[in-house]
Amino acid sequence: MQLHLNADELNLFADMLLDRVGAMSAQRPSVASVQGNADMGQGARRYDALLDKVLVKDLQLDSDELEQAAGLLSEQKRDLRNEIARLQDSTLRLNLQRKLGLVERVLERVEEACAML
Repeated sequence: MQLHLNADELNLFADMLLDRVGAMSAQRPSVASVQGNADMGQGARRYDALLDKVLVKDLQLDSDELEQAAGLLSEQKRDLRNEIARLQDSTLRLNLQRKLGLVERVLERVEEACAML
């Protein structure tokens, strides 16, 4: 299924995937830095493969990749809502609300693509 995202949505999605791959890779022992992707966990490899597709703007995703994207976006949406609820600073809160709106739009598109499969 071909997923269509505008530049802002694509950048957001790539940033989220990059953060996830980085976090998952950081949890691996230092041996991973010597062996590169060979010692990277399966989950991190799947996010890394999805990130590679997003970076080259190849959004022809299969059902597993769409589900993986939906899960990541749902998690991001939940985290943003929790952070917004805790914030007192209105400027930071407004920025996070904008980001949340973007996450919700991308999630909606991913869920539509999942439903079409």
